[in-house]
Amino acid sequence: MSGVSTVQPSALHPGHPALRPDYPVRTERLLLRPLTSDDVDALLAYRSLPAVCRYVPFEPMTRDVVVQRLATQWADTGLTDEGQALTLGVEVAATGRLIGDVVLFWRSRVHRGGEIGYVVHPDAAGQGYATEAARALLSLGFDQLGLHRIVARVDERNESSARLARRLGMRQEARLVRNELFKGEWSTELDFAMLADEWAAYRDSRTPARP
Repeated sequence: MSGVSTVQPSALHPGHPALRPDYPVRTERLLLRPLTSDDVDALLAYRSLPAVCRYVPFEPMTRDVVVQRLATQWADTGLTDEGQALTLGVEVAATGRLIGDVVLFWRSRVHRGGEIGYVVHPDAAGQGYATEAARALLSLGFDQLGLHRIVARVDERNESSARLARRLGMRQEARLVRNELFKGEWSTELDFAMLADEWAAYRDSRTPARP
């Protein structure tokens, strides 16, 4: 994909795929990179906000929770098997500011399935940063890990997140009406998906033709 760094084919081991990106992963305006202890304040600035956490599967975080996550779930820098998740910070290249984070879940090795998630600081919303970061995450999943299918699951009330999935070229495949008791309320879930060949067509449509 234009503007996104890639890993050489030799980085994928036949018969035992893995994802070990070269960091930072660069897009036109962003750097995606592993989170560190230096990011505590920046993470707390948005992950502690009730409005940010309203439709995502975590409650507003305290400093202790952020520090604990950095030492555990967010410490991984690659994916070596199903059941793992790779969380990367989203940094604006021009300013060095951490404005959000994205996550790629490896759901199934046999079925080559994955899932993406994304969250950004409200101050950075409306500028296309989340779309740009999530697009880079799809590139990691499809182009580097070799996934066949990636999904995004969105609370129907989270309209901005649903619009983002559509901008990425993901298809809405299902609307699960009041299927989950989520934070004390019945939640209707929208399921979006993209296949590897659909990603290739989408990626190539965005790549400028060479003169």
